[in-house]
Amino acid sequence: MRIGYFYSLAFALLTSASIAVGAAVAATNPETVNTALVREASVKSKIETGKVDLNSADALMLQRELTGVGEAKAKAIVAYRESNGAFASLDELLEVKGIGKAILEANREKIEVSN
Repeated sequence: MRIGYFYSLAFALLTSASIAVGAAVAATNPETVNTALVREASVKSKIETGKVDLNSADALMLQRELTGVGEAKAKAIVAYRESNGAFASLDELLEVKGIGKAILEANREKIEVSN
């Protein structure tokens, strides 16, 4: 009986320590938190409108949802947005390296630009 109690107590302590360490890592690494917030915003936008928002979607969502956009092009879209600011229009997507008129037209109904 005492051994069972001891194991329960040890499990509770180790679980608490594990949660505390995870929270500390998240608090010291703001990129993790920011990435989670961006992903949450892009998913919320997709659910509400049925379209992918170029100004909040992460590379994974762009790659998954857009036709003709693989990992490299999705990362290029995110990099362009980070260096030039938010997209002002859908046509500005043409300025991203690797994105041409065919890809834009194939995805025009799937994407939007939030303000």
